[in-house]
Amino acid sequence: MSGEVLNIEQPAAFVAYLRQCQLIAPDEQPDVCPLAGGVSNRTMLVVRPGGEAWVAKQALAQLRVQAEWFCSPERIHREAAGLRWLNRLLPAGAIPDFVHEDHNQHLLIMEAVPQPHWNWKQLLLAGDVQPAHVAQFGSLLGLIHSRAYHQREAVAEAFADTSYFASLRLEPYYRYTATQVPEAAVFYAQLIDSTCARRLTLVHGDYSPKNVLVHGEHLVLLDHEVIHFGDPAFDLGFAMTHLLSKAHHLPAYRSRFASAALLYWAQYQAAVGDVPWQVGLEEQVIRHTLGCLLARVAGRSPLEYLAAGARTRQQAVTLALMAAPPPTVAVLVQDFVKGIGSDAVD
Repeated sequence: MSGEVLNIEQPAAFVAYLRQCQLIAPDEQPDVCPLAGGVSNRTMLVVRPGGEAWVAKQALAQLRVQAEWFCSPERIHREAAGLRWLNRLLPAGAIPDFVHEDHNQHLLIMEAVPQPHWNWKQLLLAGDVQPAHVAQFGSLLGLIHSRAYHQREAVAEAFADTSYFASLRLEPYYRYTATQVPEAAVFYAQLIDSTCARRLTLVHGDYSPKNVLVHGEHLVLLDHEVIHFGDPAFDLGFAMTHLLSKAHHLPAYRSRFASAALLYWAQYQAAVGDVPWQVGLEEQVIRHTLGCLLARVAGRSPLEYLAAGARTRQQAVTLALMAAPPPTVAVLVQDFVKGIGSDAVD
């Protein structure tokens, strides 16, 4: 298939490719079907006759969102590097195993997470907020940041390029939102400057419940294409935003999500340990959380579960907090929940 452009969403062509690469036997006929959920990749599940299952991802140049959003498909190879590195840093089973990479077709194949498993975002949206899951979520991120820091020379060399973080996070989340909400432009300019200056450890860049599967009692982390050496506070604020936005969306579980946000922060601190960049970390986490809270209602990738009225309310509450950022994460959680309303019935 050299020279031909492969579309893995065409099953016959994809199976032929797998045979040509000798990943499957010449007469083998696996089941292949699309997986939903992503906006930046074609994603297919491959189930072989013996039961072995793989996930194949092929990066798109234009992301599947309403606003125009482009990014080089070369980023899939950053994800492949992230997959290999994270498997060294985290406990066995927390990251899928690497299977295959193709630089011409911008394709990555990894082991599929065994069934049964559930997407953590969907569990959370159903109100299934398990403290054990939240605690693992915080601990795994702390391990990534701390263990990578102790191997920072090698990690910094492997993940020095921050162009994908710039095109997939800083531009659509921070710079674009600043154009849509001019009142936040100075806040975002300062946040972007401080983020680019903080090159401290390995940063996942997409640390979100949608990229987590729950298998048994364990979390499995997915989607590492934005991974880079940079500001660890971004991961914390990015993920905190999801917990707080779900508190907004689900008033019946609001106090549960608020407690989850605090538990996530506490478990991260316990897992990351005594690293030098703890100084000033909380302030930067608060600023990234506020930046992402606004970006997820006014940026290029708004949260689909928040209705128009909720997006307007979250924007107003976040802008008020940006004007005078809370001193601690605990106060941030308290003030955000208070600002979005007290209609919780948990």
